Amino acid sequence: MSNPNDPYIERTVIEEPAVVRREVEATHRSGSSAGWWIAALVAVVAIFGAVALVNNRNATDMQAAREAGRTEAMVDTATADAQRAAAAATGAATSAASSMASAADSAADTATTAAQTSADNARQAAAPSAADTGADASTTAPAEPAQ
Repeated sequence: MSNPNDPYIERTVIEEPAVVRREVEATHRSGSSAGWWIAALVAVVAIFGAVALVNNRNATDMQAAREAGRTEAMVDTATADAQRAAAAATGAATSAASSMASAADSAADTATTAAQTSADNARQAAAPSAADTGADASTTAPAEPAQ
């Protein structure tokens, strides 16, 4: 029920026969609706503030995601470059080992051929020279008297 001392309530008492008594209250409020307008303005400002805050947070999140993506791409690129460099180094090492083996075989063949040629030349040079030396020794040496 309402407060009887409320100044905004107008009471009208209607009396009917002694059996029923009714009381009717009519509420009349005089005043302005400025409070409602201020509350609506505060609500609109709060909504704009919330939207700006969400947009700013989204921009920050987007920047963080962009930086994370850039870092991940740099790591992926560095990994791919390292793998390519390792493959190139492996290929170069294999090629160098093959070249060294081929050069060693070629050097061994050349050395064998040179040694064989040198031995053949020494034999050819020694054979006539030994025959000449033997012939010279028999012609120039005095015969020994037999005893």
